[in-house]
Amino acid sequence: MVLSIHQGAQASAPASPCRRVGSGSQHHFFGYYNKSTWDRSGRYLLAQQVPVMDARLTPELGAGIGFFDLQDQDRFHRLGETTAWNWQMGSQLQWLDGASGRQVIYNSRSDDAAAFYPGLGSTIHDVETGRSRTLPMPVYVVAPNSRYALCVDYRRLFITHPTIGYSEAGGPFTVPLAPADDGIHCMDLATGQARLILSYQNLRDFQPKKSMDKAIHWVSHIEINPSSSRVLLLHRWTERVEDETCFLHRLITVNPDGSDLRLLECSDHPLPQLQDNFDPNAVGTFDYEKSEYQISHPLWQDDDHIIVWGPHQGSIHYHLYEDRCKGAVQVVGKGVLVENGHMTFSPVNKRWLLSDTYPDSTTHERILFLFDMQTGQRHDLGSFYATPDLKKENRCDLHPRWSRDGQQVCIDSVHESQRQMYIIDVAAIVACASQEDEASALV
Repeated sequence: MVLSIHQGAQASAPASPCRRVGSGSQHHFFGYYNKSTWDRSGRYLLAQQVPVMDARLTPELGAGIGFFDLQDQDRFHRLGETTAWNWQMGSQLQWLDGASGRQVIYNSRSDDAAAFYPGLGSTIHDVETGRSRTLPMPVYVVAPNSRYALCVDYRRLFITHPTIGYSEAGGPFTVPLAPADDGIHCMDLATGQARLILSYQNLRDFQPKKSMDKAIHWVSHIEINPSSSRVLLLHRWTERVEDETCFLHRLITVNPDGSDLRLLECSDHPLPQLQDNFDPNAVGTFDYEKSEYQISHPLWQDDDHIIVWGPHQGSIHYHLYEDRCKGAVQVVGKGVLVENGHMTFSPVNKRWLLSDTYPDSTTHERILFLFDMQTGQRHDLGSFYATPDLKKENRCDLHPRWSRDGQQVCIDSVHESQRQMYIIDVAAIVACASQEDEASALV
């Protein structure tokens, strides 16, 4: 199936063909937006395969791990199965780009009661040999050089932010607010050895705010820069985990060994929602994503710059921060990029920013678009319906991801009443802009 769904951009802009990947009775999705679905050759497309479009997450609910062969009629190759996953991030399935051959890593459950997070680990599978090996911790993010991963307790996340956590039998259980013996671990992918590099107590004690005293603390959106030398993260805390509008946020960077901790932004603010008569059930599904205080979806542009949706000096925008350079913050797309989204830069040309929007509260449509950092022009690629029957934990964000050559993007979507993956060709838009640049240079 090939659709031209290019809507809302300039009339002179070329169309962006879109096609669904695969067919059949199974549902497929990749998960997050912060990595490429394609392997290095561009032939194989990673995916999780599930029998239903949505379901309540339980420790027994399985997802198949595999990839589509785009040069063999999208045939799906199943590599394994996991029960350590969620609808938002999947199982953190990804290619190990720095490793030899074709290897993938994903989170999995185990019977190892001695593991630091009992029952949770990760699996590395060699696609070419068919061999697998297990690691003692679940990964949150893998370094681009594939030498180490940063790990957190997904059971804690299931309490603080269920959308990105893993359920467990009998849980959720009570956890300490800011323990000194848990936080972000660094795990060597060759040996499985891990050590704590940044504890929740470390974070609470770092330039503390009064609002942290009685709050539970956690981290999310951990990302490693391209050279694998620097880490960003969101430090979050709240006294009311059931209401995301009560979440408070800080954007922080740190070295992979836990040194040189730096605060880039803090959105600490008064919380009238903490009053006893506040009804968290009155909060809309996507109200949190559209909060004027939220710091959300940070990502490295390069080794030194971070793009993020968040407030700075009383105004919320897409902002570009320079790590280790206090006060170096730029607004991106002022008046054009006006709401939160999942943004990533083209792997071959940082001129192109790919992102999306959350569902409109009336039409329930989400917009996928490219933003030209050079001209300030936004190119809408398509509008995709998301049924309002899906709530926070089982929703399907577009989570757009680039191909390795910067010519295509891949999304997850439910606009055809199935959870499936789609490839959109953006080569014409990118080429058209390049041709215009060349023409201007000749004038």
